[in-house]
Amino acid sequence: MLESVKKTDIIQKFRTHDSDTGSPEVQIALLSERIGELTEHFKTHKKDHGSRRGLLMLVSKRRRLLDYLKKCDSDRYREVIGKLGIRK
Repeated sequence: MLESVKKTDIIQKFRTHDSDTGSPEVQIALLSERIGELTEHFKTHKKDHGSRRGLLMLVSKRRRLLDYLKKCDSDRYREVIGKLGIRK
């Protein structure tokens, strides 16, 4: 799980206004951080298949949010993937 300090830093970096905690940008950033942590976890725990299933669910949720953002506002989509570096 993400530490609360780390989580608030991510929210402050990606929010669109002062009280924003649930915009697609924030959700994508939080999911990306969690995905990165789980990826590191699997380098040492190769047989943890339960967590691997959770990772796949997180990746698909992030994919759906990115698709939504691309459909609704492509400028915000490009900004998010640029900040996170998740596309080539």
